[in-house]
Amino acid sequence: MPSPLFADRPAPQLPAHDAVDALIHRTRRLRGDVDAVRRDAVVFDEDDPQLRWQRALCELAVQHLDNLDQHLGQLRAGLPDRCADDAPRAAGAPDGPGAGSLLNRVGSAEWNLLTDESSWSEELYEIFGRPPGSTPLSLDDLPSVLLPEDQPVLTAMVTGCLVDGRPMDGEFRIVRPDGRTRTLHMTGEPVLDAEGCTASMWAVLRDVSELRRSEQAVSRNRASVRREEHIERTEHRMAVELQEAVLPPWRGSLRLPSQGPGALDIAAHYLPSESSGLIGGDWYDAMELPDGRTLLTVGDLTGHGIPATSAMAMMLGALRGMAVAGIEPGALMGHLNQVLETSMQPALGSALCCRFDPNTSILSWAQAGHPAPLLFRHGSGRLLPPPDGMLLGAASNAVFEQDEVRLYPGDVLVLHTDGLTRRGDRGAGPEALLALAPRFADARTAQECVRSVVEEFGGTERLDDACVLVARIGA
Repeated sequence: MPSPLFADRPAPQLPAHDAVDALIHRTRRLRGDVDAVRRDAVVFDEDDPQLRWQRALCELAVQHLDNLDQHLGQLRAGLPDRCADDAPRAAGAPDGPGAGSLLNRVGSAEWNLLTDESSWSEELYEIFGRPPGSTPLSLDDLPSVLLPEDQPVLTAMVTGCLVDGRPMDGEFRIVRPDGRTRTLHMTGEPVLDAEGCTASMWAVLRDVSELRRSEQAVSRNRASVRREEHIERTEHRMAVELQEAVLPPWRGSLRLPSQGPGALDIAAHYLPSESSGLIGGDWYDAMELPDGRTLLTVGDLTGHGIPATSAMAMMLGALRGMAVAGIEPGALMGHLNQVLETSMQPALGSALCCRFDPNTSILSWAQAGHPAPLLFRHGSGRLLPPPDGMLLGAASNAVFEQDEVRLYPGDVLVLHTDGLTRRGDRGAGPEALLALAPRFADARTAQECVRSVVEEFGGTERLDDACVLVARIGA
């Protein structure tokens, strides 16, 4: 507290009683509200750095409000004829000056340069861990209890105050006799005599150890959040690059086989999820086989990010190789099931594999837990009855049946992954695709059909990404 040597200065005016009471009441109400938010945050996932950072901020806010409450309590206790216990206390507000309260974490000192006397408040003895009534540390002895790296900070503050008359404001760490390290914040001013010379120096020292620990926790969690965000951005970029490298390079329409009657006009499109950050294991592909037939496929693996896209690359590569080798769609699904089952990162997946013969107009196909193709003809559409087939990776030695259907010129075949029509996404189901039949009938190319699908589903808030492939049978 200021020295009596300031007697030539006008005494500061204390705030009105009611104003301090009102501030204390509002502070404690706010403290209770923030503490309720902090308690709710305890049930959150400890592995989520974002939530850890939010909880650390709540704890820091409670610490600041506790300190503010105690400061106001000290101010109120100094008012004449008043008792701080008269004010109503909100639930969860800190009790009176116990061992850990702010009243025991703020002390004052004065060092008289004329008499070499030092005086400490009782609270300062508690902060430094020294017995009450023992000899206070002089300005010369004070640096001995500081950490060596913090001693220059104290020396600079005291020198600036005594020599240049500058106010002190800084922090340093002390080591108490019990070995505990505490962080103190020190403010003070020189006290001048009647001739304007420095007669003594007073200071207020506050133990801010808990506050600094809370701030460090906030900083650590903020850094953790930033690291996680950087990792997520990097993994997302790698997943996108891997997906773009694996999916077919062609854009727009593709004609397969490139020559001859009965060729397919093919177009496809990838639709990202609502967040655009969930890159999944969806794929689509179309390729001409050595015997002149055409492969059409779509599929989806569980998971997201690099694991899903790398597994998708493995599956699509295996599928292409077996299709080129002439393996039938049903048997091909069985081999894919073994590939997924024995992979280093086991997962579940669904797939649809079709093989079209332009000479006979026969489409042979098999599915593994996947939505069936939709066939549109003469302005109406229907789901093809699916042959038996369970999810890939669900069981060993699974058998996948195969079916055939004859296609005619003008038919439109739509293959898609379940992210496009999942009913949880704003009620969209296969019916929404079937409702596009009139637009498909008017379309002249597969690309126009895909454009209609994108216009219908592109703005849908999908929880997952999706692929759609459209094949239009030519004359």
